[in-house]
Order: sequence, then C-alpha cells, then structure tokens
Amino acid sequence: MSGVGYPMALATRKPPHSTQMNTTALQGIKVLDLSRVLAGPWASQMLGDLGADVVKVERPGAGDDTRAWGPPWVPLADGSPSKQAAYFQCANRNKRSVAIDLASPEGQAQVRALAAEADVVLENFKVGGLKGYGLDYDSLKAVNPRLIYCSITGFGQTGPYAPRAGYDFLIQGMGGLMSLTGRADGEDGAGPQKVGVALVDIMTGLYATIGVLAALQHRHTSGEGQHIDLALLDVQVATLANQAANFLTSGKAPQRMGNAHPNIVPYQDFPTADGDMILAVGNDGQFAKLCAVAGHAEWATDERFATNPARVANRVVLIPLLRQATVMKTTTEWMALLEPAGVPCGPINRLGEVFADPQVIARGMKLAMPHPAFGSVPLVANPIRLSASPVQYRQAPAQLGEHTAEVLRDWLGQGR
Repeated sequence: MSGVGYPMALATRKPPHSTQMNTTALQGIKVLDLSRVLAGPWASQMLGDLGADVVKVERPGAGDDTRAWGPPWVPLADGSPSKQAAYFQCANRNKRSVAIDLASPEGQAQVRALAAEADVVLENFKVGGLKGYGLDYDSLKAVNPRLIYCSITGFGQTGPYAPRAGYDFLIQGMGGLMSLTGRADGEDGAGPQKVGVALVDIMTGLYATIGVLAALQHRHTSGEGQHIDLALLDVQVATLANQAANFLTSGKAPQRMGNAHPNIVPYQDFPTADGDMILAVGNDGQFAKLCAVAGHAEWATDERFATNPARVANRVVLIPLLRQATVMKTTTEWMALLEPAGVPCGPINRLGEVFADPQVIARGMKLAMPHPAFGSVPLVANPIRLSASPVQYRQAPAQLGEHTAEVLRDWLGQGR
C-alpha cells in the first residue's frame, strides 16, 4: 500500500477506535472503485476504513452523482456554501479521487492499467455496461487473474430483470419491505412506507464488503480471483429475516403493524405524559418486572398475559391497558423506574438528541476530519471496534479529481 499523499487526519474528537497505528486490517490491499451513489461507495468506504488504499474513479467535471444531491451543502472554510452536498460526505471518506473519462480510449486504458495493479474492483453499472469499454470482469481478468471484481446491480447478472435499473426505493417496494412498514390497515395514515434511510443500499454495501473479504481469503488460499454478483433485490429478500421465516412457515403474509412486533408483545411505542417511549419486552421475566413497576403485578399472572404466546394472542386487550398506564408518567420518569428494574426501554430521539446522547458521545460516533477547502467536515464514525488493527481516518471525502496525478504516480509510476 503506497499511502503517499494521505494526511493522517484524525477526528478533532478522536473516537476510541481511531488511532495512528501503522497496521490496519487491510493494509496493502488496493481497491479501484468505479461505483457511485451509495451501495458501492458504502462498501469501498468500509474497505478504506479497514485500511485499504481506495481509489475512486469519477467523471471529470461532474463526479459522483451525490456530489450534487443537495441542499444541504458543505460550507467552505469561510462559511460560504460549496458545491458539494452533505450526502456525498456520508460514504466517501478514506478514498482518493481521480477524474477519468471512461468514454475515452485514453481513460479506458488508464482504468485497465489501474485494474492490473488492483486487488479489488467495485462497480455498479448496468449489466453489460462496462463491456463496451473493455472494463468488464472477463476483460480485466485477462490482465489480472487475481482480481476480485464485485458487480452491484439492482437485479443481478442473470434473470429476466437483469437489464433493469434498480434503485433503493423501488427495491424496498418490490422486495417486500414496504409491505411490512407503515401503519396497519384501518388506522389513520395507513399504507406502505419506505424506511427513512436507503437501507437496501446500505445493506448491499455491507454484503459487498463481506463478499470482498471472503474472496480475498479465498484468493489467499487458492491464488485465484473471482467475480462477485450482488443484487439489491437479493439483499432485500435475504434480509426479510424473521418476517420471511414467518411467511415461509405459515404461508400467511405478514401485515403492516406500525411499530408493533409480530412475534413479541409488548414490543412497540407507548404514549407518556409528555411524548412517547419504546418498550422492548423480550421475555416473561421482563414483563413481570414491567407489571410490577406499572403497579399492576396481577397482569403477570393473568393467563391472558402470563406468557409471550398468550400476550401475542391477546395483544388487542393488553396494549390498551398498558397505554392507560404509561400516560400517567413522563418519559423521563418511566426511564428512571424501568431501567433499574431491567426492563428494556428508551426514548424516541430526534437526530439532535442522538448526537447529544452521552452513550453516543462516549463511543465517539461523531467525528470531524480536516479538509483543505471546508476546514473540517462532520462525519459519523465506523462502528467496528478492532483491538489489534483498528479503523483509521486518513482522508476526508475528497474533492473531485484531487488525487489524479498522485494516484497515477503511486500505482502506475507515471510522472516520476
């Protein structure tokens, strides 16, 4: 790993897992990132956080689409607005940006040369989109047989939908997530809802990271590279988790239940005297403690509520009873009573409250990285804690083409 030109720019408030150690988990691994928007960049950022040398190839003059997905815009050091959206910041640290025109023969030759030096290529073009440029897996495998080439698409490399473009919102609908999300039929505001973040893209980025790490280990033992075919729809279906298991076991499609849980009761939001709180009661012992704190110990021995299966069967009776009790105290008062009793509970925080939470602060989940144009940029830390090869924060999200000459020198020896 060259590391030339990487300033060791750490957080102004350094998270406990961010250090300037010389050894990182993926030190020496070179990643050529041809992806844009979120799923691919999320994976390459994860690999960069773990120590890989990630080179992000962007369109000259425009760059990754998300650079323009504002407002809000990242302010320049003097406080004036820049032309870089906050969205771009979330998935592009620990990368060097090169501006290369893939539509030109010269640009294609440069990318092929970079791929010949790379361990991993990430791309999220439409199926067959890179073949005309000679940058598809088969073409690059011919110049680098050890290459791990990860393709991220909406629907995969095979199947009747393979040629289609795929977007997170579309996949949340097609993959069943929206059928499970939202208020129940008959309630005010009922109807399918998407999740408030692009969760399918995020999960696909994480699966891509896992696939790349597995392929690197396989290459370590076999010497062989391989192609990873990853589809957003596959990921969405795979992560239906217990809801898919419920359906496949019973043949009955789960219904939207708002914040309620299909298998556990009480496990949802409840009103308080000044707002709302969450109760996440996972077993009968916790339910008994909840009943005692609420002043209704008799509920824990009531045959309708004594066991979780009974509570699931009788939720329409139990939930109104609990709501009548929870509105009698404030959220803070309930927290003070329930937490010492061992009843899982919590507030429903806005983001300002999230980043002011003492636990979030103690874990260093908010950080700032120095930036040559912006002064510093606020970012969310990586949650992985590795004791021997911790995450490092070396490079703030780069300006478009900031490292073109540097990378061509480091990887290809040009300009020396």
